[in-house]
Amino acid sequence: MLRYLGAYTHRVAISNSRLLALSEGKVTFRWRDSAHDNKKRLMTLAADEFLRRFLLHLLPRGFMRIRNFGFLANRRRAELLPLCLRLLQSSDHPAVATASPAALPIPSPWRCPLCGGTMQIVERLSAAQLLLLRSPPPLSRCAS
Repeated sequence: MLRYLGAYTHRVAISNSRLLALSEGKVTFRWRDSAHDNKKRLMTLAADEFLRRFLLHLLPRGFMRIRNFGFLANRRRAELLPLCLRLLQSSDHPAVATASPAALPIPSPWRCPLCGGTMQIVERLSAAQLLLLRSPPPLSRCAS
């Protein structure tokens, strides 16, 4: 079980099997070109550029890697995220129903469960924007 979960929680930016050569200060590795039918290609970079790109994948101290699941899981995100947005848009303007006086009020999903205030949509993010949010925020936006 540890081996199975470790592949998901402690994956590194590039696996050893993709590293092909280190010679004369250059690193050669295999990569997948998603723009051209996922063809496997080779790239050779200077060792310092390879290390720079590798270190871009390391999180700063105190940050946790987040794995998306549910409607944000990679496998079905393209299908489920637009569905969720359509459902949210249809709930923005609920149909006016004639309720009987004896009926109990149904709690609104737009009410805060703690204070009872009305929640408002501040911003809607596309799937591409959600992917950009996975990187740590700039230090200027962090609370001090």
